[in-house]
Amino acid sequence: MDLHTILRAAHDADASDVHLVAGHPPTMRVHQVITPMDFPIISKDDARTFFEQMAPRDSWPTFDRQKDLDFSYSVENLSRYRVNAHMQRGAMAMAMRGIKSKVPPLEKLNLPKVIERLTYLPRGLVLVTGDTGSGKSTTLAAMIEGMNTRYRKHIMTLEDPVEYAFKSDKCLLEQRELGADMPSFASGLKHALRQDPDIILVGEMRDPETTGLAISAAETGHLVLSTLHTVNASQTVERIIDMYPANQQNQIRAMLSNTLQAVISQTLFSRIDRKGMVPGVEILLCTPAVRNLIRECRTFEIPNVIETSRAIGMQSMDSSIAELYFNGMISREDAIAAAAHPDKLERQLAA
Repeated sequence: MDLHTILRAAHDADASDVHLVAGHPPTMRVHQVITPMDFPIISKDDARTFFEQMAPRDSWPTFDRQKDLDFSYSVENLSRYRVNAHMQRGAMAMAMRGIKSKVPPLEKLNLPKVIERLTYLPRGLVLVTGDTGSGKSTTLAAMIEGMNTRYRKHIMTLEDPVEYAFKSDKCLLEQRELGADMPSFASGLKHALRQDPDIILVGEMRDPETTGLAISAAETGHLVLSTLHTVNASQTVERIIDMYPANQQNQIRAMLSNTLQAVISQTLFSRIDRKGMVPGVEILLCTPAVRNLIRECRTFEIPNVIETSRAIGMQSMDSSIAELYFNGMISREDAIAAAAHPDKLERQLAA
């Protein structure tokens, strides 16, 4: 069984993910639907061979010890992949996320126009949040590429692994990969502050140290972009604060209220009007009112501020979902299933 033949078939089917699991045929995800591919069942030996074809040789002992490994893999004239190799039921398995070779421009992603305005910010913290596979990496890549073609600045990305391979345009753009180029996000971010960056992309704020350094970098005049696995703006703020012990939370609230510029929360829907996916997007912009809510521990009021601030570009996830439905892009069932308040949205869609 040939790995590149499998990947070519998945690419031609517009698959977002490919799963290579011993004991199963190769499987792909197309527009959020898992579909077995027309190939034989993968044996344990096949799975190990695929792994050794893709993973750097010096990483094999790490996988054999930890039973999990993240890395990137490129197929010339086809695609780049973000790969997670792991063990299941005593055999190898790999989940591969396809990454398009060309970064799509923001205007092609069906995102609110206010997101482009965020790429003009001189400093502060911008967070893109959502579940795995919600398009966070693509949104961030499009924002970085927009700045890369406009400014003459120094952009530093810290990723696990490197996904979109950027080329320096007007900016000097460096990409550092966890493991190969730095031992941890916190270490990479700490040293990045001594490397004269203007814009820093942190792949994920996973722990208090990384989060604190990202907030500090935003405080000291850098524009910092990062991600969190949260589903809405208010949960994002609470998740950051809850990373810290109680005696540090007031300080973090104060720092976050001063540095946070925006939270973009995304989820992807299968389109019903044509092939492809379309994002539902919640936007929180940090106005003085929002900064006060963060400082005063009243983040539960953030959804109300979002609802009443549409004129300046904010929008709730449910209003974004309703707009997609009324524009004929998504099904009623998908809209209601993804809503924060399904009963309320159902009444709105029926009106």
